[in-house]
Amino acid sequence: MEELKAKPWVSQYPEQIPTTLESDFELLPIYLKKTATEYPNKKALNFLGKEMTFKEIYVQSLRFANYLRNLGIKKGDRVAIMLPNSPQAVIAYYGILFADAIIVQTNPLYTERELEYQMNDSGATAIICLDLLINRVHSVKNNTKLKHIFVTSVRDYLPIIKKVLYPLSKQPKAPEIPNDPSIHQFNYIMKISAPVELELTNSSVDDVAILQYTGGTTGFPKGVMLTHKNLASNTLMSEKWLYKSRKGEEKILTVLPFFHVYGMTACMNLSIMCAYEMIIIPRFDASLMLEAIKKYRPTLFPGAPTMYIALLNHPDLSKTDISCIHSCLSGSAALPVEVQEQFEKVTGGKLVEGYGLSEASPVTHSNFLWDRRVSGSIGVPWPSTDAKIVSMETGEELPVREIGELIVSGPQVMKGYWNRPEETAATLKDGWLYTGDLGYMDEDGFFYIVDRKKDMIIAGGFNVYPRDVEEVLYEHEAVQETVVIGVPDPYRGETVKAFIVLKEGKTVTESELDEFSRKYLAAYKVPRQYEFRKELPKTAIGKILRRQLVEEEKQRNAKENTEEKLS
Repeated sequence: MEELKAKPWVSQYPEQIPTTLESDFELLPIYLKKTATEYPNKKALNFLGKEMTFKEIYVQSLRFANYLRNLGIKKGDRVAIMLPNSPQAVIAYYGILFADAIIVQTNPLYTERELEYQMNDSGATAIICLDLLINRVHSVKNNTKLKHIFVTSVRDYLPIIKKVLYPLSKQPKAPEIPNDPSIHQFNYIMKISAPVELELTNSSVDDVAILQYTGGTTGFPKGVMLTHKNLASNTLMSEKWLYKSRKGEEKILTVLPFFHVYGMTACMNLSIMCAYEMIIIPRFDASLMLEAIKKYRPTLFPGAPTMYIALLNHPDLSKTDISCIHSCLSGSAALPVEVQEQFEKVTGGKLVEGYGLSEASPVTHSNFLWDRRVSGSIGVPWPSTDAKIVSMETGEELPVREIGELIVSGPQVMKGYWNRPEETAATLKDGWLYTGDLGYMDEDGFFYIVDRKKDMIIAGGFNVYPRDVEEVLYEHEAVQETVVIGVPDPYRGETVKAFIVLKEGKTVTESELDEFSRKYLAAYKVPRQYEFRKELPKTAIGKILRRQLVEEEKQRNAKENTEEKLS
């Protein structure tokens, strides 16, 4: 890592942040054991008022691990977690790792088809899910290698007062559990299984800990193999970056889902490693978030731009003091400058943009929270992380401010894709991860993303980067959310289309947006088409699904062309 010291961004580092990580890495469950030993009675989480200590999380994780071992789950076996943010999700996560098995992160919103594909691709032999999802999971069991299904209910970990406030009659009715000996009740496991300490002497930090499936915007989703070292190193980098945060004292507003790599690292693993309290929100809901901020006063809030936008536009924001939040790291999508400035104004804290991807556990870059930062930039590489911009044609490193593909290397970079050697070889080359993102670096080592290679629009021979257009549209006072895509055009090849969600009570016409855009954009970048919507399609983390809108446009064009031919 000596070569890192010569990189331009190192001179930007404050003295509190090391250039490289010096500590040895541990297996992920060992961090829970250490925190539970050092802070046994400290609150580890707060779930809608239900509190659990680090010792309780540790003991229950051991109970689950021992039950798995007794069922025959062994080193390297895959066990899936299909849960929303909840105490059970944390317990199951560390329990599976204590059992020396590999976690398969599964989105609770998956359809039967998506679930069946992921179970078969990963070869998972067990899964834990909500009782509300049991029929969906049970229906795919016979078409997969699943031998065991663990069932839990959100109500099992609600405080008594919540059960009174939200009586069972008002809760979604869980389906009847099928009479199948392969189904195990999680609540019962916590009562009968012994919390025996487990030896992990045959395990290495280079062993795979997680299969993190990518979103599948191109082809079928791929299982990203993340090792204990990958995840531990990225979590330690997070700790170093948040150097003003106090071990054992911070509270993290945990809205990012744990089944997403960003929420897993920046919320769950960071909290376990640093003895922070997780204020757990089971789903992305601005009203729930404001209520939690008011009651529990979180200090850290890792999130996505749509989450900050939702809070800023919530009608009750002016009635809620959110100044307790002092640090926010935004990821998963570009952070509009307008959103950053407004959120910092109402909190008095810091909100900076970072960058990452599942294949890097996920964070590689970020702006500094309390030191120099550059608006519109993703910041600089994290400790022990190298990065450069290379030509898409030759692969050679490009000079500053020239646009090319961003590639990164570091201890957080994945081992590869599960059972996909060819795709691994195409993405990992000579120790470098090819991100597929286009960007450039300035003279001081700050990096900028202009867009995904596949999202770039070529209009009349000119390259148009959607982010450039979106940044301008976000500056209009009536625009709450926007996303820009390329659509077919008989003359220009492609042209620019903008989807717009308006702020409540605001109006604007296409001609007004056109006039506004022409003040700040070159003519070839100005949207030629606008579509106003009440909402935009999003992932569970709140990331706008640009590719879904592209597919919708393709289908619409195909239908129009067919109708034209028939007429």
